[in-house]
Amino acid sequence: MNTQTKILIVDDEKIALQNLEHVMNKEGYEVVSTQSGTSAIKYLESQAFDVVLTDLKMEKIDGMQVLKRCKELHPDTEVIMITGFATLDSAVKTMKQGAFYYIAKPFRLEEVRKVTKEAAEKVALKRENRELRKLIEAYQGKVQIITQNKDMLSLLETARQIAPTDCSIIIRGESGTGKELLVRYIHYNSRRAEKPFFAINCGAFTDELLTNELFGHEKGAFTGAMVQKKGLLEMASGGTLFLDEVTEMSPAMQVKLLRVIQEREMLRVGGTEPIMVDVRIVSAANRGIKESIKNGNFRSDLYFRLNVVTLRIPPLSQRKDDIPLLSYHFLKKYSILMKKDVGDISKEVLDVLESYDFPGNVRELENIIERGVALSTGKSIEAIHLSEDLRDLSIKTFRRKDGNIPTLEEQERSYIQWVLNEAKGNKSLAAKTLGIDRVSLWRKLSKYGLDVETT
Repeated sequence: MNTQTKILIVDDEKIALQNLEHVMNKEGYEVVSTQSGTSAIKYLESQAFDVVLTDLKMEKIDGMQVLKRCKELHPDTEVIMITGFATLDSAVKTMKQGAFYYIAKPFRLEEVRKVTKEAAEKVALKRENRELRKLIEAYQGKVQIITQNKDMLSLLETARQIAPTDCSIIIRGESGTGKELLVRYIHYNSRRAEKPFFAINCGAFTDELLTNELFGHEKGAFTGAMVQKKGLLEMASGGTLFLDEVTEMSPAMQVKLLRVIQEREMLRVGGTEPIMVDVRIVSAANRGIKESIKNGNFRSDLYFRLNVVTLRIPPLSQRKDDIPLLSYHFLKKYSILMKKDVGDISKEVLDVLESYDFPGNVRELENIIERGVALSTGKSIEAIHLSEDLRDLSIKTFRRKDGNIPTLEEQERSYIQWVLNEAKGNKSLAAKTLGIDRVSLWRKLSKYGLDVETT
């Protein structure tokens, strides 16, 4: 901590200033010193300090003025007041103005060291707590889409452009790609950012329950309706409502939703008075909407109302360059949330992750890293912290790191190399494992430019 702590020392007595400067330099602090309050304030106006040690009585600008200006410019900086004219009144006054401590001259060097260390630790703790709060807030509701992939960056740029327009959007993408996260990103980049955001999975409810969730009900509308309940369409008014798996809606529910979009009004279950709603609807579907329309399971007129813009999120297998970035993002997240000092991922683990096909996409990667942090007893995630399936998976994937499907020859070459590695270079054992004779193995090694020395 000391090598990063900056201290400003202010004292118009040259010998006292030199003594303090010598002591603080010896403690390892970065020290700036001056003999006047005027120059001290100039320093404070041009840079930030962690701790200020200042004499109280000085000509023109005294220690109280330095204290006041310091707290105006840098509220977190701790100020230690030193004076040869110590009185109870002056001590109380400086402490009320926000001084960290009050030291009387002649001071004991040990006391100055101790108080300065405590002040520096307090500043560091405040800074650390502030950064920790920011990180936890980011991981508990704030929108962060971590990517360096060109297709994803292009998608986010499109999302930013359409966010303020209020048009309806359909999000397409495999399960686990982060469809709801993208909808939240759009919401927080829109004019509705300060208004409510709600999400509901339409496939998780029966028709009656979904109607109640979306439209709410009046008191006495049905048995058990003891109080009035507002639905999500009403509660999200002014904001955004995300309808996931929208194709799972029944035909009757689709008609009700279409009316809300067209008329901008709705009725609670059991209600007679229309309620005006202003809600932006963003939807998503795991299965093909056009196929559902063709099969008569989804209304084409509702589709055209919902599908002003379509955004497609690529699967993680097509954005392999994001795997290390996302892995370290989740590593930091779960290290903080689990209060563990796990700060690295071994190369072996990263190699496995980058070769894996990720059928569960980003959600699956997050679960893998969460598991790794939970199981790790050291400072990094190692191969032993992966599931057994993943540890044995390095050759079982059918995509290259660039997301493209490899040729049969590429896959065969990789598989032979993997078997050789597992057999520790023993060609006889490798041939037996592969189910071929040694001559056939030698031919393949020669063909693919692999090691052909006999074992």
